[in-house]
Amino acid sequence: MLHVTDQIEIEDWEITEVFSRASGPGGQNVNKVSTAVDLRFEADRSPNLPGAVKARLRRLAGRRWTKDGAVLLQVDETRSQARNREIARERLVALIQEAAKRPKRRVPTKPTLGAKKRRLKAKKERGEVKAMRGRVEGWE
Repeated sequence: MLHVTDQIEIEDWEITEVFSRASGPGGQNVNKVSTAVDLRFEADRSPNLPGAVKARLRRLAGRRWTKDGAVLLQVDETRSQARNREIARERLVALIQEAAKRPKRRVPTKPTLGAKKRRLKAKKERGEVKAMRGRVEGWE
């Protein structure tokens, strides 16, 4: 069981981990040991995630969200399989915690009367400057 927040915990059956050979540092060890981890979390089928969290998670996951509603995380940063597994789980928890945060509601505001007057005054001054750029009459 993976603890995410006070209300959200992920069961073991919701997560699948597949190990494969990783690229990068490790010398001959890379060719022999399966250290990279592909973590798959069945988010759409999860009974522990509220609908709003699932919707935000889908948007946050982006390309990592599959057509059948799973989140895929691929980690091959270290030479240790156990550490890569920890990193993948930490990233999943961080992603779900971010999705669990409710976005702040925007409160629409109006410009103050003084701000409106300053804007109009600046526009008028700028217009006067541009009006002075015309052809000068009576010159010659």
